[in-house]
Amino acid sequence: MSADDKEREEESQSAVISTEPELETPMEEDEMSLVGHLEELRRRILIVLVAVGVGSGVCYFYAEQLVAMITAPAGKLYYLNPMEAFFAYLKVSVFAGFLLALPVVLYQVWAFIVPALTKKERKMLLVLLPSSVLLFFVGILFSYVLVLPAATQFFMGFATETLTPMFSLGQYLSFFVSMLLPFGFVFELPLFVIVLAKMGIITSAFLRAKRKVVLVGSFIVGAIISPTPDVFTQSMIAIPIILLYEASLWVVRYVLRR
Repeated sequence: MSADDKEREEESQSAVISTEPELETPMEEDEMSLVGHLEELRRRILIVLVAVGVGSGVCYFYAEQLVAMITAPAGKLYYLNPMEAFFAYLKVSVFAGFLLALPVVLYQVWAFIVPALTKKERKMLLVLLPSSVLLFFVGILFSYVLVLPAATQFFMGFATETLTPMFSLGQYLSFFVSMLLPFGFVFELPLFVIVLAKMGIITSAFLRAKRKVVLVGSFIVGAIISPTPDVFTQSMIAIPIILLYEASLWVVRYVLRR
């Protein structure tokens, strides 16, 4: 082998060696980026768990008052085994603690996804998150003040001389949660419709054309998410959906001008 050939071989080997770190560097950066995202996700989940735990702990000190407020529409209740009352108080504390920590939970979700959003999307999300929390609590309040007492009295109306309503505390709390949560989500409907209108996906003309579909669909949704199969409870869910749809149509037509 000539001296020129040896020199060319050495240069090619040095070129391969010099390019190897350049190939590995982006892979290492991507791996560190993924690890960083997972670490941030873990940290925010821990913050959410701590917030819910602290909220539940605070609410546990007021569990007796909370249970009294929740069970007021049903009157006197019973617990059928020694552990039922304790677990009922625990469920009430966790449920109330989650509602208390909900702003913290949504903020952590927002803080995690906001780096991947554009400036316009960040502004929209900054409005959507507080609005969604407000509408969720309005739905829960609507159910507690109007729907829950009416539904409870409706079912207690089946009492006769030979039938006495004796509600279990645990069963009533399950009924309570199943009545409140659907209304919290149902009241998000105007926000959902307004977002679609802002994006140009739907218009007021489209909403007017779908009135009959919504009328039928609201009762189908009421039948699906209703905790009981009776028409009364289904109607109590369907009627707010129809009214919220009409309110959304009014906002899209006269406020957004679409």
